[in-house]
This record gives sequence, structure tokens and C-alpha cells, in this order.
Amino acid sequence: MNKKTRGISLGLRCLLLTGALFGLMFTGGCKISKDDGTKVRDLEFNVVGDGDVPAELKQIITEKTLQPFKLTFNDEQNLYIVVGYGPQTTGGYSIVVKELYLTDNSIVIDTELLGPEKGENPAPETSYPYIVVKTENLENPVIFQ
Repeated sequence: MNKKTRGISLGLRCLLLTGALFGLMFTGGCKISKDDGTKVRDLEFNVVGDGDVPAELKQIITEKTLQPFKLTFNDEQNLYIVVGYGPQTTGGYSIVVKELYLTDNSIVIDTELLGPEKGENPAPETSYPYIVVKTENLENPVIFQ
């Protein structure tokens, strides 16, 4: 090998080593956390009636009821999780919260729309069922199941 080739090779090695050290310097402090969906704890919640829904949230819900929707809203004290099922051909529908829990990095909610009971004579007009759940104000993203 001549001097010129050896110099390029040495320079390339130095550049690669510097790049590797630089990369380690910036990634060494980062921690990648993975959320496998395991429940950490159940969250306490209340189903909020129309009269107790904050006015700003009520306006948002009114604008969205024509389609199924899922949204979150928080004020300084509470997190509101809303699930709407869009237009239904009759009244008599109800919604249950099957689960609401915290994982390492998220909040998981699972709701179910229940139709009118057999033998029940529901109102014939279209209904727009939705549920508003109030829980503690956490910074975690909400996963709707």
C-alpha cells in the first residue's frame, strides 16, 4: 500500500469511528419503551349525563353525531372520553363500558352498543347514541377498542 492509499483508508476509518461515537453520544440517553398492552390498573370513571357535559364538549358532540366518532377532551381536572355510534334507525339503544384501564403508555377503552331489548317498543325516530366517560386527567393517549 502506498502513502496516499493508506491516508485515505486511515481517514475513512477515523470518519467512521467519529460517526459511531457521535451516534452513541446522542442515542445513549434515549430509551425506547414498548407498550405491550398489559393492564397496569383499572381506571375509575363516571358516565356523564348531558347536563354535566362541559359546554365546549357538548358543541363538539353535536357537530359529530351524524357519523360514528371517538374523541377525547380534557379540562384542567378531568379527561372526557366520548364514543358515538352514529345514527340508529330507532331509539332504545344503550352503551356499556366493558373496560377502561391504564397500560404503561396509554389508556384503553372498550365500549359496546346494545340494541333495544326484545319485546321493547322503541321510539320509531332515528337516535344518535353516544357515551361520555369522565376519568382522571392523564397525559396518556387513548386507544379505542
